[in-house]
Amino acid sequence: MLESRHEHMFPKFTPDEIDRMRRFGEIKHYAVDQHLFRTGESPPGTFVIIAGRVSIEARDRPGRAEKIVELGAGDFVAEVAQLFGGPALVDARATEPVESLLFLPARLRALLIADVQLGERIMRALILRRVFLIEAGAGGPCLIGHDGHPGMVRLLEFLARNAYPHQVLDPTKDPDAQAFLKHYPCKSEELPLVVCPNGAILKNPSEADLGRALGMVPPDLEGRRYDVAIVGAGPGGLAAAVYAASEGLSVGVFDARAFGGQAGASSCIENYLGFPTGISGQALAGRAYVQAQKFGVEMIIPEKITNLRCEHRPFTIELSDGRSVTALSVVIASGARYRRPNIPNLEHFEGRGVWYWASPIEARLCRNEEVALVGGGNSAGQAAVFLSRYAKKVWMLVRGPSLAASMSQYLIDRIAATENIELLTCTEIVGVSGNEQGQLERVRWRDRTGAEVEKTIRNVFMFIGAEPATEWLSGCNVSRDSKGFVRTGTNIPPDDLLSADGASVPSLESNVAGVFAVGDVRLGSVKRVGAAIGEGATVVQQIHAYLETARTNQSGEPAQAAAA
Repeated sequence: MLESRHEHMFPKFTPDEIDRMRRFGEIKHYAVDQHLFRTGESPPGTFVIIAGRVSIEARDRPGRAEKIVELGAGDFVAEVAQLFGGPALVDARATEPVESLLFLPARLRALLIADVQLGERIMRALILRRVFLIEAGAGGPCLIGHDGHPGMVRLLEFLARNAYPHQVLDPTKDPDAQAFLKHYPCKSEELPLVVCPNGAILKNPSEADLGRALGMVPPDLEGRRYDVAIVGAGPGGLAAAVYAASEGLSVGVFDARAFGGQAGASSCIENYLGFPTGISGQALAGRAYVQAQKFGVEMIIPEKITNLRCEHRPFTIELSDGRSVTALSVVIASGARYRRPNIPNLEHFEGRGVWYWASPIEARLCRNEEVALVGGGNSAGQAAVFLSRYAKKVWMLVRGPSLAASMSQYLIDRIAATENIELLTCTEIVGVSGNEQGQLERVRWRDRTGAEVEKTIRNVFMFIGAEPATEWLSGCNVSRDSKGFVRTGTNIPPDDLLSADGASVPSLESNVAGVFAVGDVRLGSVKRVGAAIGEGATVVQQIHAYLETARTNQSGEPAQAAAA
């Protein structure tokens, strides 16, 4: 990639172009062997080199660094993390005396917006550099553990979904991993070990602990205030973030796990406008994620919201680590989770053969094996086609008589044309069992006649139903239906309306003024990526209207007059 995309990864800026940038930056000098920044530290910003040379080096495994490239006059030093002041994934060291222009994150974003031509070249380079680091496994944490270990799969999924570079060392195959474990002996339940870029060593950490150790969550969140707080970084939440921030609102996006939501796990979305050859959910969400940061959105991932307090304005959003932030408005975009079917002992095998998504990480575990997939919606269809490239056979089980009522026709046709997918209608799983190590080994299902079949299957994928992720709303009187979906607009029962004057509620606003809902979490929404993105874009206009009304009520005069 360094060779094929070098011109785009490392664009050269002319003296005239650097002069156009000067009003956004400040001059900084560095002596030979002085670091502009180190891996794991938060760089002061983005550097454009006016004179001198800088070596970019990645710590590709514990105790070892490798030079990626050397940059000179006209080059710039940064990758995507510098859009928001995130930790560096590489070392940058002066090999000659350096004169540079330093752009703080906010000033870099101002440059991207103000100068379209330069901004396009910089953004393309930032994205390509992150892609290179991911593909090379350079710059991020090193995971030491056995391939297929549940903890390893869990952390790999987390890092991949968040587009975070990482590498894996298996102690059964890699001498460096074996040597490392001799110095840091640990019990089997403490694997995998994670060696962070700053040198910290974690033993089988949770996703939240790993995220904090990598600096993914800002340490100074307490007391921050946003115009819009968006809970959930799926398609709807990302769309709302991009449009709100591009119109000048301060935006914070919170997600407990990763950006992209359920759509982020889709191997190929072919019915989204503008992508005739299809696009993976991860790629689509990744573009939106970077686009949001370009406009100044703060991404707080992974961070779980535990409570929304609505009794006072601004709203208070309580986080799982005890901190809280406030917001003038809130967008509920927390989506829905696939439902766990009522199968005895199923939860014992979650992460050990039972999966609720299908990414390349899980697919590699299924190579040349038979797998079972449960579900009849579009996500299930996409997963079945994707897994068929790896698995010997995909048994697709649906409770209904056909796929026609719940799946797009193009997917139905593709499943029918795929030789190693066998569709079993009116069939459901009734039992699972495993080995002494807790790994799933056998699956039993029952068909319409009552006959049961048991097969040796080590991986089952569940894509059935949806349960809204709204338990964090228990401290706020947002109206929900019996299943937990948020009611908005005309779906709000009269008894739940809080407005005394009986005024109509905007289509995406809940019964609590200033609290909106978009995407799968909203009652009556169309469960499609395109629909969620459309709602995320539409809600911004309704947020503006609410904020305008709130300012008017607060000042006692029209907002325009108050501003004047």
